[in-house]
Amino acid sequence: MTDFKTLAQMRRSHRKFTEQEIDGDDVKLILRAALMSPTSKGQRAWQFVVVDNKADLEKLSDAKDMGGQLIKGASLAIVVLGDPMQNDCWVEDGSIAAISMQYQAEELGLGSCWVQMRGRGLSDGTSADTVIRGILDIPENYNVLCVIAFGHKADERQPQNEDKLKWENVHIDKF
Repeated sequence: MTDFKTLAQMRRSHRKFTEQEIDGDDVKLILRAALMSPTSKGQRAWQFVVVDNKADLEKLSDAKDMGGQLIKGASLAIVVLGDPMQNDCWVEDGSIAAISMQYQAEELGLGSCWVQMRGRGLSDGTSADTVIRGILDIPENYNVLCVIAFGHKADERQPQNEDKLKWENVHIDKF
């Protein structure tokens, strides 16, 4: 197991993946990390859709005009959902679950990339939410926060550079 200090430094977004599939036990660990993530009032109201069908991955990659194409090259994607009427913190709870999955993937040596979907869409005005709901038969009461793409890394990224941390953005006691 990697210590968290190293894990945080090593976790980078990967947009290129190999063709190698992800082991089922690794997928389960990634989902376990999401299901164990903290939520507002312990509601655990998020939902996750695991997509490994290549045709559906390609459709998901076209759910918004820019920034989603990497999904089609992933071994699998996990769509993070929430019901705004059930949980006013659905965005925050889903975000915590998403990054928990990404850290778990990194610890397993896998790459991942968050693809923002909430508030995004196509130039004709169709929301990414609507597109994804149609592809995956998601009930109307759920909104799509993001799609996390996962796969074996096809590229190497340098660890975060400690010298470039913006410590000037940290304020103690008052701004």
